[in-house]
Amino acid sequence: MNKNNTGNLIEFSILIPAFNEADRIIATIVETEKVLEKFNPNYEILIVDDGSVDGTFNVVKTYLKNNNIKVRIEGYSPNRGKGFALRYGFDFLSGRYILFLDADLDLHPLHLIDLYKIMKQSHADVVIGSKKNRDSTLNYPKIRKLLSSVYRFIIMILFSLPIRDTQTGIKLFKYDVLKECLPRVVVERYAFDLELLLVINKKGFKIAEAPINLDAKRKFGRIGLRDAFNVFKDTIGVFWRFHIKRYYN
Repeated sequence: MNKNNTGNLIEFSILIPAFNEADRIIATIVETEKVLEKFNPNYEILIVDDGSVDGTFNVVKTYLKNNNIKVRIEGYSPNRGKGFALRYGFDFLSGRYILFLDADLDLHPLHLIDLYKIMKQSHADVVIGSKKNRDSTLNYPKIRKLLSSVYRFIIMILFSLPIRDTQTGIKLFKYDVLKECLPRVVVERYAFDLELLLVINKKGFKIAEAPINLDAKRKFGRIGLRDAFNVFKDTIGVFWRFHIKRYYN
């Protein structure tokens, strides 16, 4: 049985990839702790430092010296991408449910409660936050909205996923789903979410969508033109593996 440092069975593992989040990461940890202590104290939180160069790792290590033993950090260098960080971090986790959570608090960890309720009510294997849910409230830069809309249109044309938003940074999985599907994922950066959800859907697991409250903390997004090009390139790679090579069969 999987247990945390208190000897209790681990129900929720929270996996937070972080790249240059020294100014925000402690607030994210604190808010996540608050939510889990009230909702279900049998949890673990893992921060994966994805090759940060702003001292993120040391900021977290200093915080953890006198705080919650249920929180820990792992890391590596150089930067490899969010997808790599999530795959890397999963090997350290053992909760029945795994939450992927972005490090910047654009999406509050309170969403976990709603995602879990939807998972139970719908008997889903995965529940993802969705900007396209009619009950979502969105406050983020126009350029991000534009890029998100364009990418969503591309996904709609290239793939037949029964979901409308692959990229929102909060997702809840049953542990066994990730254990089976993650080894098939090739992408290490932004198209990671798309590829993972394609694999999950291909294997017949049920995916449900949940409304979100997105409140962007950055005036401008992190994705520039070069990143947008790389997202498109990775997406074409997924298309090739999915439709031509039949890699996910």
